[in-house]
Amino acid sequence: MNTAEVLVAGLEREGVEHVFGLPGEENEATMFALRDSDITFVPVRHEQGAAFMADVYGRLTGDAGVCLSTLGPGATNLLTGVADANLDKAPLVAITGQGGLESLHVESHQRLDVVDMFDPVTKWNTQISNPGIVHESVRKAFKTAEFEKPGATHLELPEDVADEECEAEPMDPRQRVRRPEPDAPSVETVRELLADAERPIVIAGNGAVRTDASDDLRAFVESYDLPVTATYMGKGAVSDDDDHSLLTLDSGEHEEASDAIESADLVITVGYDIAEHDPADWNPAGETTVVHVDSEPAEVYENYDPDVEIVSDIASAVRELDACCDEIDAEFESDWYDDLRDHILADVTPDREEGDPFTVKQVLPVLRDVMADDDVLLSDVGSHKMAIAQNFVTYEPNTCIISNGLASMGISVPGGLSADLAVDSNVVSATGDGGFMMNAAEIETATRIGCGYTILLFRDDEYGLITEEQVEHRGEHFGTELKNPDFQTFAESFGIEAYRPDDWDELETALAEAVPSDEMSLVEVVLE
Repeated sequence: MNTAEVLVAGLEREGVEHVFGLPGEENEATMFALRDSDITFVPVRHEQGAAFMADVYGRLTGDAGVCLSTLGPGATNLLTGVADANLDKAPLVAITGQGGLESLHVESHQRLDVVDMFDPVTKWNTQISNPGIVHESVRKAFKTAEFEKPGATHLELPEDVADEECEAEPMDPRQRVRRPEPDAPSVETVRELLADAERPIVIAGNGAVRTDASDDLRAFVESYDLPVTATYMGKGAVSDDDDHSLLTLDSGEHEEASDAIESADLVITVGYDIAEHDPADWNPAGETTVVHVDSEPAEVYENYDPDVEIVSDIASAVRELDACCDEIDAEFESDWYDDLRDHILADVTPDREEGDPFTVKQVLPVLRDVMADDDVLLSDVGSHKMAIAQNFVTYEPNTCIISNGLASMGISVPGGLSADLAVDSNVVSATGDGGFMMNAAEIETATRIGCGYTILLFRDDEYGLITEEQVEHRGEHFGTELKNPDFQTFAESFGIEAYRPDDWDELETALAEAVPSDEMSLVEVVLE
């Protein structure tokens, strides 16, 4: 075999089923190795779309999504999606081609130092500079991408090395690296804090979802009768149908969760990264007693300086704390947060009149009604993301996917494709007109490979979130207005069903038809 064939054989050993990418001259050997493998190569319309597909696939499955490009502009196009995966803690392996080693010491066509470029946005990356290291490089890329905390890795394969004969054998994957059990002294300290507390509260972050700690967290909050609020990426860790849920932590439209934290005398964060939500919003003075439960130590930050850190496997730590409940006879009364929950639920299910114009907030309950508990809503970035994060009630982990580390516009349409490949349930990609047009070409990719999911397109003819922020800051806005095509005709040109409801009855009918369908569809909602 040549080096490229050994690399692809390594992907097969890792259980890779799909590679998303674009062909190029410098990755030709890899392309033909993929052709002869059991892996499905998905040719996309833009490398950024390929990286977003791998990003969402990794986040939903826990197995590294794989994206592929050639050198130069192909690699630079991958960069945003790779960075998004890294900051959102989604496992991803990027593979790029490169010119021959003999040309890399001089300025040459499309020559960039891709390994150096990817260094700030990956956990690890390398050039496969000789055939003898390809097997180790593939194994390390997947091991590093997938162990907690997961993220992105990158392999560069120069075209001459790719064609060289290779005697290396692909390495078998091993049991994934796990964090240790929690240390007894830290658990004992938290036990004492819980015994002394009167109003403790839990913040569930991305890690609570990512590490499958949801069941243990639900048992923990039930045992102690604790309120819990989630970050955008922690939605569903505890069901919003649970009386303990205060839905989403936010400082925006409804601030009840922040009010609860202000009233609390102990905050226990579970799998929380400060990149998800600035602690200054809920701990402005830095004086709140905080317990940090995560797989890595807390970032050093004056508004997030935990009193105790349990650094271990997250689910194991939560189980240990739950086991302390009977020992300290702690069960906290819920009357101090019940009213806050009632206010939040009333806010996320607003009354509307039949003639009311469409708003994202009022559309969400209609969408929720036609989605099963385990259906997946994938949000793009924009003003609709804020409404989804704050108001879309979520019942299961990993069913409301929001990019909030890098917060990249354009993720929703390509991400919907890989979500449809990753899960058996229905998928809805919610997007604004700004984010939609960035990667709308991937509708063709989705239809070509037989995907079926619903694109829910909110159209306001502007970059609405930036308009809102400019108006708030300056009383006016500039540079945010857009002109759009006829989205219904645009969607139909790809051969998919398209709806543009004019009233609430038509919207309910459109969503009820589109969401459960196995076919691709687009529902355009015109906002006023």
